[in-house]
Amino acid sequence: MDKTKVSQLAKAVIETEAQAAQALLDRVDDVFVEAVQAMLNCKGRIVVLGMGKSGHIGGKIAATLASTGSPAFFVHPGEASHGDLGMITAQDVVLALSNSGETDEIITILPLIKRLGAPLIAMTGNPDSHLAKESDYHIDISVEKEACPLGLAPTSSTTATLVMGDALAIALLESRGFTEDDFALSHPGGRLGKRLLLHVADVMFSGQDTPMVHPAATLRETLEEMSLKSLGMTTIVDQNKRLLGIFTDGDVRRLLDSDTVKLNSLNISELKISDIMIKGCKTIKKSQLAAEALQLMESKSINSIPVVDEDNKVIGALNMQNLLRAGVV
Repeated sequence: MDKTKVSQLAKAVIETEAQAAQALLDRVDDVFVEAVQAMLNCKGRIVVLGMGKSGHIGGKIAATLASTGSPAFFVHPGEASHGDLGMITAQDVVLALSNSGETDEIITILPLIKRLGAPLIAMTGNPDSHLAKESDYHIDISVEKEACPLGLAPTSSTTATLVMGDALAIALLESRGFTEDDFALSHPGGRLGKRLLLHVADVMFSGQDTPMVHPAATLRETLEEMSLKSLGMTTIVDQNKRLLGIFTDGDVRRLLDSDTVKLNSLNISELKISDIMIKGCKTIKKSQLAAEALQLMESKSINSIPVVDEDNKVIGALNMQNLLRAGVV
């Protein structure tokens, strides 16, 4: 294998496909805007058709449309003529993909689509093709050349189709006023969905699982509470559970190196936690997003944080393990 030749060829492919995508800028015209409007007005679903490589791209475009607020699905043109055409209704908009514009399986079902009265948007590389002429809206995705050195394998043409499909989807997203919260609702299992949907209340430790001691507690009692709750920290609260301070594993290590220990080396376990706790610690509310807690904890290099209510009463605790298990990190 000639490594230099391979590298040059790979770069040539990328440059060719990038040029094909760049050429699409001039194709975003009034017809493109009208096609977006037709899809925006759709009362049913956006039905994407495509054969071969165009079919693979069509599946991705349909998925992108659906995940960005425009209900859509892919129908295989070959199957459409054997029963799946029943999936298309007059309330739908059809988006047909064909580089040549003469794909037999799509041409065969065109009369039936026209009879239904569903608006037809065609994306082809040939404005003079049968599909282009029969469509209500034609979007030109022609390319100067394929990136394949043989000029045979669909490469630049499929990239151009995908890019134009993404342009349609994002134009629709913006026109619908689609938000991050809307996206999260359609992606509850994904990391982004979890970051946008999960609140601190959904992942925090609460009730008996919350590490908590009173200011009169000794260091020994404090360490026992920390070990029992296994969060690497404990809160120090008054009789009304209002937060007074916090004590962590890191504070234990720092304490062992401090002058306090040297002065109390014979009775360290009997130190009062109120004398060594950390005051003015960072807190978070249960109504805040778990992603906000993560950002705060990362920015302050802390692994645990108390959860308090509006009166500064401790109602729970959160650590990095909560966020890891929840998939927020």
